[in-house]
Amino acid sequence: MAAVAGHRRFLPRGATAVWLYAALAGALVAALIAGVLVVTDGRASADQPPVDLGAAEHTAVLAAGTVISANATLITGDVDVSPGTAVTGFPPGVIEGDVHAGDAEAAQVMADATAAYDDISARGPAVTVPAELGGTRRTPGVYDSADGTFRIDGTLTVDAGGNPDAVFVFRAATLTTARVSNIMLMGGAQADNVFWQATEGAVLGTYSTFRGTVLARGSIKVTEGAVIDGRTLLLDNTVTIEGTTEADNGIDRANEVDAIVPPPTRVTLPFDPGTTTQLTSSPNPSRAKFPVTFTARVRPRSGSLAPAGRVVFKDEGVVIGSGTQTGADTPATFTTSALSVGEHHITAVYLGGLTAQAEAWVRFAPSTSNEVVQVVTAR
Repeated sequence: MAAVAGHRRFLPRGATAVWLYAALAGALVAALIAGVLVVTDGRASADQPPVDLGAAEHTAVLAAGTVISANATLITGDVDVSPGTAVTGFPPGVIEGDVHAGDAEAAQVMADATAAYDDISARGPAVTVPAELGGTRRTPGVYDSADGTFRIDGTLTVDAGGNPDAVFVFRAATLTTARVSNIMLMGGAQADNVFWQATEGAVLGTYSTFRGTVLARGSIKVTEGAVIDGRTLLLDNTVTIEGTTEADNGIDRANEVDAIVPPPTRVTLPFDPGTTTQLTSSPNPSRAKFPVTFTARVRPRSGSLAPAGRVVFKDEGVVIGSGTQTGADTPATFTTSALSVGEHHITAVYLGGLTAQAEAWVRFAPSTSNEVVQVVTAR
């Protein structure tokens, strides 16, 4: 099938992020206000190299047989089917991307997704953890389920610990997320670096917020109102995406003139706008036991909206402090008098996060600064 006319292969990052995170902000703020009990069960400490998705990087939905959409859905990214050819339910569903069904491009996407699936299958060492991930915090590494299933009921916190390149791999036979469950990214974690392998299938629950790339066999079902910040890549059978209707809000359109239509079920490629971070220090050189201030200015790669959020400062990769940028004129700063005599190789890492824009939110991507060699003298 030829690409859908008028659809874009690459979307404006900022525009997509504003639209998507306007819907997510309420759930995130509610979770922060309520306070989330987070338990760390086991720690995966081995650094993992990036997972190469190849041609599948730009694919939001992939199936070997059929992609089925019902009611109001929005796919932001490409839809590929190989070796099958069936893509149904668009319209009323909307695809903001290209559609390839049974052609050479779809075959390449399937081949590359299969290679990525095999890659994460072979990774280790892995930490075995309980099946329920809700209410836990996970650090970078590879996780296997104790009983062969992974479930998320509540909020799973994925914490990169200040490393925007950190990779997370979760492996199980099945993956199920509960209604209104959530995956929260912290410490510079990025949805592009979170991978979920389900060897027998995945079901992403009603009005849940899910982040990461699902690489599965069996089947993938995205239920009504779910928001997927990532990809649903199925190596066989059918991907089903259940859209929303007015009935989901309990509204009888025939008796309500101003019926509120819920937002569509969404599968959206991660499109966090890029940033740059510039680090300076003063004074440099500095004297031992006297204060030195590090300043990190975070700027957007495009546009004028200044990113806001936490910045961590590192000495040879070890976090020594943090600060917060709240606007273009209020960069993140960190002052210390604890540096020992000698040279210190300092970097700053912007951890990304939500920045308000009018009545919406933009989630900016993390970035690492230039290195500053801070010289500390004895006198």
